[in-house]
Amino acid sequence: MNDKHDLDIILAGHFPIIVMRSHEELRALGLLRDIAVQQGRPLMMWSVTDGIRRDKSSSSSASINWEELTYDGQEATRKEEATNPEVMLEKILSEKNKPIVVLLDFHPYLNNPKVIRRLKEISIGHPQNGISMVLLSHALDLPAELQRLSAGFEMSLPDTEQIKQIIQEEIRIWSMRNDNKPFRGNKSAYQKLARVLTGLTISDVRRLARNAIYDDGAITSSDLPRVMEVKYQLIGQDGLLSFEYETVCFEEVGGFSRLKGWLDLRKSAFLAGADSPLDTPKGMLLLGVQGGGKSLAAKAVAGSWGLPLLRLDFGALYNKYIGETEKNIRQSLQAAEAMSPCVLWIDEIEKGISTEDGDDGTSRRVLGTILTWMAEHGKSIFIVATANDVQLLPPELIRKGRLDEIFFIDLPRARARHKILQIHLEKREVKLSQNDLKELAVVSEGFSGAELEQVVVSSLYAAHGAQIPVTTLIVKSELERTQPLSVVMAEKIADLRHWAAGRTVPAD
Repeated sequence: MNDKHDLDIILAGHFPIIVMRSHEELRALGLLRDIAVQQGRPLMMWSVTDGIRRDKSSSSSASINWEELTYDGQEATRKEEATNPEVMLEKILSEKNKPIVVLLDFHPYLNNPKVIRRLKEISIGHPQNGISMVLLSHALDLPAELQRLSAGFEMSLPDTEQIKQIIQEEIRIWSMRNDNKPFRGNKSAYQKLARVLTGLTISDVRRLARNAIYDDGAITSSDLPRVMEVKYQLIGQDGLLSFEYETVCFEEVGGFSRLKGWLDLRKSAFLAGADSPLDTPKGMLLLGVQGGGKSLAAKAVAGSWGLPLLRLDFGALYNKYIGETEKNIRQSLQAAEAMSPCVLWIDEIEKGISTEDGDDGTSRRVLGTILTWMAEHGKSIFIVATANDVQLLPPELIRKGRLDEIFFIDLPRARARHKILQIHLEKREVKLSQNDLKELAVVSEGFSGAELEQVVVSSLYAAHGAQIPVTTLIVKSELERTQPLSVVMAEKIADLRHWAAGRTVPAD
């Protein structure tokens, strides 16, 4: 990370407007001040509350010391001028010595034709006046008239080693404030915290690390879920990408023996990231019968690996305005990168990238965006894509290389049904013997995992109504009353199985 060097090049490169999008205002101002001293140029700052001011510090190591500016004996910070960007820009034109002028939170004024025109005039005159205008705000879109006159600059985020240094600094500060009390924690939790904090700004990293440390004077695995949740909130998503709070472990999931074994082989390589000698796993595509447990498998990957689970909602993705849908997907994928390492669950992916006619090519563009991102993102993001209708999936997605493997999740076999029934009964404090469970596993052939759970729920209602405990007879009775999907949609399931044979790996 060499932000000072890169920003110095841009400011020396004769760009009249530099756009800095950042929440770290103080850090950005510090960078600009050091560069202004290095280049021998005055540094000025404008805000709607304080007007135009100049840095009067003489040493590059000193903090910024702002002074009020005067023009022709008149204070430029009089209220009518301090709050008027048009007057301020007119005053700036009289500045000599090629100043760097920082405009703080200037985005509300970029729909004013007079402001836009004055910025353009200053920019066109840059070869003569040498004025560099730096627009610093959390979010900012330049009007078309100014885009070709500008350059963008984003401050880099700290890498894992820098994050570890920040955590160590906060540990030392905590120890000093607590009479040099020894700090508690384990190396594994410390390493995981450093990885979880990647993708955040330096100030956010410091704040979240401090919260984890000061909470109980230790860094433990119990700190990680809370840090992940706050990290997601800091990203500021708008509903397209949701943080899934409820995850499970594979011990709570029946069946999927091959899938579990496949994931076990790849867990250490994924969590090690760049430190692993093996290629980082990309992800998997889960096809199968509705209610077979695809969503549960996605939650189990995140829960078993101790990673945050993000769910991409294709239902909220599409926008009626041309180009907005692609913008939505790009923003969601960027947010996933900021949350890495994580599991990205793309649910019912066929609904968002079906290449059928009738959507003006939007699905094709979304597909292209996703495929390009999958090939180039380079972040620790394990993708779990789930699909019900394989006929809608484009060949570009399901070919080898996009994802590591394609698993087919069929209806659970007897052994898996036994485990599923046991899990859901014990979850509701119902105890049946192993022989009873074996009997129920046999008579429940053709039921999906979701259907078995609903049978257990219905059995509880039936037993409650009769004011008796749940018995094997009650569960069998509810099974007989239920027509599973394997019967209702037998032909469609048969076609799905036929397609999956030889093309996918059975999950169980």
